[in-house]
Amino acid sequence: MKTILITGASSGIGRATAELFLAEGWRVGLLARRAGRLEALAGGRQSAMCLPADVSDLAAVEVAVAALAEKWGRLDAVFNNAGIFTPQGTIDEIDPDDWHRSLAVNLTGMFNTARAAFAQMRAQDPQGGRIINNGSLSAHSPREGSVCYTTTKHGVTGLTRTLSLDGRRFGIAAGQIDIGNARTELVDKLNERMLAEGKPLMDMMDVADAARSVLHMASLPPSANVLFQTVLATNMPYVGRG
Repeated sequence: MKTILITGASSGIGRATAELFLAEGWRVGLLARRAGRLEALAGGRQSAMCLPADVSDLAAVEVAVAALAEKWGRLDAVFNNAGIFTPQGTIDEIDPDDWHRSLAVNLTGMFNTARAAFAQMRAQDPQGGRIINNGSLSAHSPREGSVCYTTTKHGVTGLTRTLSLDGRRFGIAAGQIDIGNARTELVDKLNERMLAEGKPLMDMMDVADAARSVLHMASLPPSANVLFQTVLATNMPYVGRG
């Protein structure tokens, strides 16, 4: 039975992915800030481990990874998923505190999780594992007023490329999934805002389709890796499409 750590597991894409991996027989470490939501998701299952932590706190993430490895012996995969949207606007309208919050979760949080996972995968026997970073279509093309989110997601792409290179000699594969508008509470709120502003609603896909794409990446044998995968609602425009 394989083991995966999922960050941002209490809601949205993280929750849907956790539910799918549990249904497919994986042991799943559930990491997010809201312990109550994690416990509800785990539902008392022995294959689920609640790991309440803030990804922006490196020490807390290291404790979570160590606890998972101690309980289950190894860490086979990570879905590095936690992220936030902060208030949007042009750069001169952005509160610097929101900029720093975006960096702390969307980029430093990704670094912290990858760092702790990489160390565990490098040290375990047999050595190796897989790190899957959740990017975004914003890693390719920005939405209007999204300077904080877009900048951090471009940074995630740099992290993915470097992890993929540095992990090779340790059997650690790294890849990135860029998701375009899977229907979650967060995207629904964005659509509500766009509707209030008289803008057209964004096309969306079922969040389960994004989760299945993560499962495919995580289930590949050590000899294969998806470096970048883009999964999006069929009619959603993005750079390179009409």
